[in-house]
Amino acid sequence: MTESSIFKKSHFAKWQKLLYVKQEYPDNYVDSSFLEEMQKNANVRSYDYWTVVRESTVITQHISSIIIFVAVFIWLYHKVLSAQTLIWSGTLSTGVGYIYWDYSISKTDPLYQHKRLKTTKSAVLLFVALLGFSPILKTLTKDTSSDTIWAVTVCLFLVNMLLHDYGSGNRTNIKFPSSLSTNAAIFASVLLASRLPSNMEVFGLMSFAVEWFALFPIFRRHIKSLSSHSNIILSCVLFCSAAGLFYFISKALATFYIIAMGFITFGCPFWLIWIQKYKNEIHGPWDEARPKLQQSRS
Repeated sequence: MTESSIFKKSHFAKWQKLLYVKQEYPDNYVDSSFLEEMQKNANVRSYDYWTVVRESTVITQHISSIIIFVAVFIWLYHKVLSAQTLIWSGTLSTGVGYIYWDYSISKTDPLYQHKRLKTTKSAVLLFVALLGFSPILKTLTKDTSSDTIWAVTVCLFLVNMLLHDYGSGNRTNIKFPSSLSTNAAIFASVLLASRLPSNMEVFGLMSFAVEWFALFPIFRRHIKSLSSHSNIILSCVLFCSAAGLFYFISKALATFYIIAMGFITFGCPFWLIWIQKYKNEIHGPWDEARPKLQQSRS
């Protein structure tokens, strides 16, 4: 008579999945009901290709923004772009963007009207401070070699790219970029600005950096929350601008950028969906208990 048939005798009590109860069964015994509650790939999400492609635009937009900023610095460094043109174009674009932002937010948040004056004062004080600190920033790294500045700048932009807040929100609760990512981008901008010869060029690049890395990510996220079509148009504009600006600097780098953006936008979503078939996640009553933590109130 086999061991399993012995365990099925009627004088044995019914086996229970309880470790703290002494039973008339070996410690490694299980019956046919043990796997009834097993779940396979219970938490696996089914992705749609074009939906993932649309969501990948938050990554390509930020990378394109970094490429555009670097291209603007190179043009400014080689006197192709004047500081006055950069200042006026940046101020005009920021003003138009703020008017659009103010109009759309004020319709959904009546209390926002009380913050308008405070926001304006903060912006004026910030740009006045940048103008005053421009002479200091210009001589900040005069004893440091340019090769060191370029290497540190690349590392800081990589930190900005990796730690950026790519999460999306709605119109009334939009997340700000993570502070470490923004600080890394501003510090990289300071290092680049210290290589420029005039105070006006330093002020122009730093004001553009604040607009580009502190304000523009919020505006991008706001556009994405409003309309997916507008978000796609913005992605195309940033992509074409970055590729066009770098085409006149280095055709090889522009080509590499185009290929990389194509891989991120179209190749990575296909790769993500393709590897889902190898997902093999098993859940059951034997899993450890997971505490339910109370989410912090926003």
